Amino acid sequence: DIDDEGHKYYLELELEDVLDKDSTVSCTAEVLYHLGSRASAPDVQVTVHGELRSTQEADKEFYNWIRSLEKELVAENIPDSHGNIPPELEPIHLLAWVASGYVIWQNSTENTKFHLAQVQHVKQVKRSDEDLQFDFVVLLHEMVSQEVLPWEVTLLWHPQRGARVSQS
Repeated sequence: DIDDEGHKYYLELELEDVLDKDSTVSCTAEVLYHLGSRASAPDVQVTVHGELRSTQEADKEFYNWIRSLEKELVAENIPDSHGNIPPELEPIHLLAWVASGYVIWQNSTENTKFHLAQVQHVKQVKRSDEDLQFDFVVLLHEMVSQEVLPWEVTLLWHPQRGARVSQS
């Protein structure tokens, strides 16, 4: 369905609960790509049919663990070449997924299909405020061309304010 504003797509999705891999929730999404405007991300309206579990406790635990580290967290190759993610780095992988989602929305067209392949490198950056900052190099697999593209992206996160991408 195309209107004067751009291209509209309607999607029906199953979301996997990140805390309970056996649980899924249905949702629908309306995606509007603006005609002639590659610089702006599409508008997305999502409706969730059901309830997602709260991550509040897990978010607090992760936040407190990162804040308690004597040295900044540094990690590479998440997941590793066998697809394994150490349990303590699962939240880092999820934050990279959020950050890469921003990059994907900003750079997607009707002819692309990006997928987060791997966190090649992540480094925590100490800040004077309450936010956690992670500088990522993510590898995005472009499914149509089969290219694997590295992207640098900085993500700020706080359990009460959520994630914000500050640059990419």
